[in-house]
Amino acid sequence: MKNKRPGNRKPRWKLLHQYYSYTGFYTFVGKSLVKAAIPILLFIVALLCIHFFVIDINDVLIYITDNFPPLGVFSVFFASESILGLIPPEIFIAWSGKSAHPNLFLFLLATLSYCGGIISYFLGRGIASIPSVFVYLEVKMAKHIKNMRKWGGFLIVVGALLPVPFAVSSIAAGIIKFPFGSYLLFGLLRFLRFFLYGIAIFGVL
Repeated sequence: MKNKRPGNRKPRWKLLHQYYSYTGFYTFVGKSLVKAAIPILLFIVALLCIHFFVIDINDVLIYITDNFPPLGVFSVFFASESILGLIPPEIFIAWSGKSAHPNLFLFLLATLSYCGGIISYFLGRGIASIPSVFVYLEVKMAKHIKNMRKWGGFLIVVGALLPVPFAVSSIAAGIIKFPFGSYLLFGLLRFLRFFLYGIAIFGVL
């Protein structure tokens, strides 16, 4: 049997594309975007209703900026980003736009979100070392852990860039002991997301 010539081999990007197509990665990203879009749209509609019928959102943001120390706001955001991303980052991005130093505050938010993801990663590593908790979460997060094992870094990229919980991706990465150096590298895209969201939100408010 003759060996195939190297020139007949498909490029690596085509092989990756085939793999992600066969394993349902693109379908997963599409469904995740749809699922994430619904609460975001509801949030935007609620925000607009409040803005036009109850109170000016800009006044609320200015009030928070004037009456709450930045350290307190940053602390709440950091806690949220470290524990499943409970509060939408867009609220804090809008708040930073009304601060005295919007670009600096936006950068600090991105940094805190990135660091919160690292904490989530090590929470996952810690969970993996506690058998009873690991078994419980392995059932609860079975689909996400399975996807992390299949797609690894690309799932972290999705969590960093798109409106899906970054903390959940980070915990799953920790549970499967995804290489920490690679996690840090892929997670840097979190800064890009905050930069793009900042441009969009600063332009509206």
